[in-house]
Amino acid sequence: MRPFEGIKILDCTHVLAGPFAAYQLAVLGADVIKVDDPNEPDQSRESGADHTLNKAMMGTGFLTQGSNKRAIALNLKTEGGREALKRLVADWADVLVENYRPGAFKALGLGYEDLSRLKPTLIYASMTAFGQEGPRGTQTAYDHAIQATSGITASTGTEASGPIKVGAPMVDYATGTMGAFAISAALFQRMRTGQGQYIDMAMLDVAMILQGSHITDYMHSGHHPKRAGNVMRFAASSAFPTKDGMVQLAASNARQHRRFYEAIGDPDEAKRSSLEERYERHAEKLASVGEKMKEKTADEWETYLQSRHVPATRVRELREALADPHLQTRGVLHRHANVPGVDKPVTVPLAAFKFAHDGPSIERPPARVGEHTEEVLAAVGYSAGQIAALRRSGAVA
Repeated sequence: MRPFEGIKILDCTHVLAGPFAAYQLAVLGADVIKVDDPNEPDQSRESGADHTLNKAMMGTGFLTQGSNKRAIALNLKTEGGREALKRLVADWADVLVENYRPGAFKALGLGYEDLSRLKPTLIYASMTAFGQEGPRGTQTAYDHAIQATSGITASTGTEASGPIKVGAPMVDYATGTMGAFAISAALFQRMRTGQGQYIDMAMLDVAMILQGSHITDYMHSGHHPKRAGNVMRFAASSAFPTKDGMVQLAASNARQHRRFYEAIGDPDEAKRSSLEERYERHAEKLASVGEKMKEKTADEWETYLQSRHVPATRVRELREALADPHLQTRGVLHRHANVPGVDKPVTVPLAAFKFAHDGPSIERPPARVGEHTEEVLAAVGYSAGQIAALRRSGAVA
């Protein structure tokens, strides 16, 4: 039995962070129902480089985190759509996740207070840019805007380049991961207390937590993180050009510092192991190590230094990382041989960890908009005639 088997989740989310939170629970066994607006489905369904898939509402942005979910289409602007969601809460759901602007679900009569009256044990998670309250509570944002607001963008890049956002949507996926953790904690709490819970999660809060060491250092010492690019406090932890690419060194502690300088033939520097000594002559060390790194290719340095227990790696592109044989041993990815509506196999992320048994797995491909509406509504007591009437009224699809 996987950890969340028997847990039922209504996924009323869109784009990346919210859907990813529900997805992480789905691959661990939860029964997740993805709720789309039939008139404006999740915009990630139209997100990706394959425009044919986008037009079919099966874009790669959606495929990334759509596996193991059933899909229904409810128009929550109609009474019929709202009543269907309420019945699912009352008769079926353990958890509801939504990531609309603050107050949007409450205005529809679907806020936590409304739904917890129907089911006091409900876990209700709201995921927004800035949280439900505060001066920014009504503002909206996406990953890159949160990076800018939080200070991440300003501390990324170089002095010459100016601020640069992180390439991947790290705040979105970190928020999704933290959201899954918060829901897991609330479910565990409910198991012990019998009480439901409301979770107020903000992307900005997650972005600040991601900068934890920077924040503590700044608040204590006033040291503000600077745009240093690939240059770290130690030369032995910086990145350098080689004969054919770049090598990233990561000799961050005293033992690794010693091994690194012994490996490159500098026994005098290898003896300088205290933090203060390792900080000294920073520019000089950068220059000398930079010259040394030009003597070999990046792959040669990686092989040579790793054999001496010095963290070092060639800087790779995504396509190279995906082709690394080591990745195939980790089970991070799942390949769908066949996804209805998609003309070729699809590879998606599964999870960033393994279990010895009953761990993350995928059994169900991503679903089309409203693919399981009839099946899901019938399970909570709607007759075929009632479903047909809801469909004619535009409440469901």
